[in-house]
Amino acid sequence: MKSEAKVVIIGGGAVGASVLYHLSKQGCTDVVLLDRSKLTSGSTWHAAGLLVSYSRSRNITKMTKETIDIYKDIQKEHGASVGLYQVGQLRIANTQERMDEFQSYIGIAEAAGNEARLVTPEEIKVLHPLLAQNANIIGGLFHPNDGYINPSDITMAMAKLAREKGATVEEDTEAQAYEQLPDGRWKVTTNKGEIIAEQLVFATGNYARENARRVGLDLPCMPILHQYWTTEPLPELLENRKNGVPQYPILRDEDYGGYLREDTGGLQFGPYEFEKDLKVWAVDRVPPDFGMDLLPEDFDAVETQWSKVFERIPAIGSVGIKSNTRGPFQMTPDGAPLVGPAPGLAKLWLAEGVPGGIAWGGTIGHRLALWILNGDPGMDCSEVDPRRFGNHVSKRWTMEKARQTWGVHMEVHYPGEDRPAARAAKTSPAYDLLTAKGAVWSALDGWEFPRWFAPSPELAVPQHSFRRTKQMEYVQAEVRAVRETAGLIEMAAMTQFLVKGPGAAVWLDGLFANNLPKVGRIGLTVMCKEDGGIIAEYTVMRLAEDAFYLVSTPSGEVMNWHELSRLLPTDGSVTLQNLSEQMGVISLSGPKSREILQPLTDNDLSSEAFPWLSIQKGEVGYARDIWLARVSYTGEMGWELHYPLSYGRHLIDLLIKAGEPHGMKLFGLDAIESLRLDKSYRSMRRELAWDVTPLEASLDRFVKLDKDFIGRDAIAAQKAKGLSQKLVTLKLPNAVTSVIANEGVYKDGKLVGRVTSGGWSYHFGHDIALALVETAHTPVGTELKVWIHDEMRDATVIADSPYDPTNARQRA
Repeated sequence: MKSEAKVVIIGGGAVGASVLYHLSKQGCTDVVLLDRSKLTSGSTWHAAGLLVSYSRSRNITKMTKETIDIYKDIQKEHGASVGLYQVGQLRIANTQERMDEFQSYIGIAEAAGNEARLVTPEEIKVLHPLLAQNANIIGGLFHPNDGYINPSDITMAMAKLAREKGATVEEDTEAQAYEQLPDGRWKVTTNKGEIIAEQLVFATGNYARENARRVGLDLPCMPILHQYWTTEPLPELLENRKNGVPQYPILRDEDYGGYLREDTGGLQFGPYEFEKDLKVWAVDRVPPDFGMDLLPEDFDAVETQWSKVFERIPAIGSVGIKSNTRGPFQMTPDGAPLVGPAPGLAKLWLAEGVPGGIAWGGTIGHRLALWILNGDPGMDCSEVDPRRFGNHVSKRWTMEKARQTWGVHMEVHYPGEDRPAARAAKTSPAYDLLTAKGAVWSALDGWEFPRWFAPSPELAVPQHSFRRTKQMEYVQAEVRAVRETAGLIEMAAMTQFLVKGPGAAVWLDGLFANNLPKVGRIGLTVMCKEDGGIIAEYTVMRLAEDAFYLVSTPSGEVMNWHELSRLLPTDGSVTLQNLSEQMGVISLSGPKSREILQPLTDNDLSSEAFPWLSIQKGEVGYARDIWLARVSYTGEMGWELHYPLSYGRHLIDLLIKAGEPHGMKLFGLDAIESLRLDKSYRSMRRELAWDVTPLEASLDRFVKLDKDFIGRDAIAAQKAKGLSQKLVTLKLPNAVTSVIANEGVYKDGKLVGRVTSGGWSYHFGHDIALALVETAHTPVGTELKVWIHDEMRDATVIADSPYDPTNARQRA
């Protein structure tokens, strides 16, 4: 074994082999893969090998589709079959709710570059004759390019091609310990000696949690047990093969809750376990004697699914069962893998928690290789970045979330749905008080965050749908209160950092695109990557010449901390402190907010004494050491109170009692989403994203090209060249279903952009969307179309901030 390498990969499944292959393909041949046993000996060898591209996420769709394209290229390069069959995938809708999901998705697919089409019951009969026809079938969704592959063949092919390029594979080599050396390199101790790695990659599959603990990481992933059965050959399928009839597509039907595909003349049936029946496995440690082993069949866990499949696919009952395959693989709380930099550790990369190493393997290897070698994955990978999870991650939280995510696999999934597992993990001191006031809660980064308020706790029952819901009347009242009187929202989930020290101003100025505010003032800025893409947004409050309070999105706590920490000066001139667990946030906004707040504080809240976008320290009620910030995300005059978290119950109670005589209402996320769309306010992970520059996001006024900052040169070059796309605000007429996000935008039948955010404007009574559109179609008044719920809807480009464009109400 070599004693040193540029990159060392731990784990020889499909994912590890893909990282090895793509690094070598990029010219990095000084790379070594270590596997404790043999290649494919983990989850890879018993995987079903499905290649599935269905996702409402544009980025995840692009990644899973990329895997299929990569495998096609590898098969050509390899010069031999790797068992790739693009037979297509057919999903069945037996309810209107499922058909709503498919109809809502179809406009997203094309915008993400994925081929898909809705099919009728008649077309379903032709596509899959084995499916018993009945009146319940409303329609379906067909992906013609999906399929399956032989897991061992594609893994071995990638390893072989990597070896031919100069990469090294060491089997029967177990990584036993890791030590980061003073120069940042990693020393890996194995049963065959030591190897020093400039960059280290973990792709350990079911060993992810125990392996990561060796470097102090608690990863949010958990092995679960899944199984599938393979039947004896069906005469009909054998006859089809004999006559050259193509394989039937993979069939997914919510009635039997699983997938069904052909397998060498037989059928492979993989029922998805319900949450109550799902077994987690090796939570703390994989048994030492476990290798290329399977676990005993568990028919009881999927008995209901089996009874249904006999009804839906009668042919499966006409032949015997050849085998059962039951083994472990990884699951994460949100069903997406953990790919990217390890939180808080330099030169360590994760390719872990992969719920389907075959479906994800190709794209993970490609993107991670680019990330390691170039410092950037080449696309927005924030939805798989390990740093998307906050510091609340624990073993039991992960276990419950992973069980639920898999257990609802075949349920209809609605935008904004909130699932009950591992709730409520983190709450503000006012949680019980707000619950008693009718709060319906959502979860942001582990924190409970109010979504909307019912008139009483008994009515606080959310309805999820792609159409109008009952709670919209309550959200309507919340929005009206904010616009006409006042509204109060509790936002303890926000991420808060304190930056101090004699070098703080110079350091931050070199990170942020905008100028820093003056003492006592507030500024909005973005932090960019070297290519100009936006990695973070901050509200910057300058407390003193050398002290800055940074507020960002709840989902940014770990990622933003990691990005700032790795760039900290080494001379001690700057300190960075995470206050997210210590400070709470309350926002009070609306035309009567001053009348409500003024009697509770000694600070003069007049515009002359307390102008818009300024900050002051003071007391409110019994609470001291509060930063009062005159800023609002609603477009109305208002204040945010940033306070020591222990005062939360008192402050909320005090403000509710002070506000009720003025008509103030509590409001939540649903209202604030509508309010911010009225103002064309951008949101992180949507309008502000890794693959969007500030100029494309129409934030030119927040970019100061006359100073140095990360990404400045790329943005300046883009400005000189001219933009190919730009963010616009769209007005869409009233309809039963609303624009959501990721739908395609069209001009004269041609795809010219995509929606980043959208929804119902309770103030204007029509949909508003923010969309990235080709610059030729961005002038105000341009007529466009948006593909929403399988309908091409009219959309008109309007000026940003349709509500109070001069911000007069905020300055009042």
